[in-house]
Amino acid sequence: MKKISRSAVKFADIAAPPERIYAFLSNPMNWPRYAVVNLKSVSPGRDGWFKAVTKFGEGEIKVDGVKEFGILDHVWRDPQAAWKVYSRVVPNGEGSTVMLTLFQPPVMSDAQFDLAMKEMDIEMAKLKELMEA
Repeated sequence: MKKISRSAVKFADIAAPPERIYAFLSNPMNWPRYAVVNLKSVSPGRDGWFKAVTKFGEGEIKVDGVKEFGILDHVWRDPQAAWKVYSRVVPNGEGSTVMLTLFQPPVMSDAQFDLAMKEMDIEMAKLKELMEA
């Protein structure tokens, strides 16, 4: 049997149009405004990558977006790991639902992944607050 990673899906129902949320999230330079637990700063890099400083150190982010489908998949990489996040912004009535599917990287213990997912709840709440302001 092939090994699969643990996963978690995080979401927020937001009273803001998908176009507004997509525009905000498609630019990683905006991410420190909502990713308040993990991201310290983001700056432009090369070839579509953005340099990022987190509470754990330095790495890079790249967004693979498809606006017409609300796709905001992105990759995080640093010297220890690479982590792909599958992300969507979809219409929900007069607002939107933002969804992220996250997989536990091999370098992360179960306890570390559980904590990271609790921290994601804080960040999703901050995203909702920012987008509804």
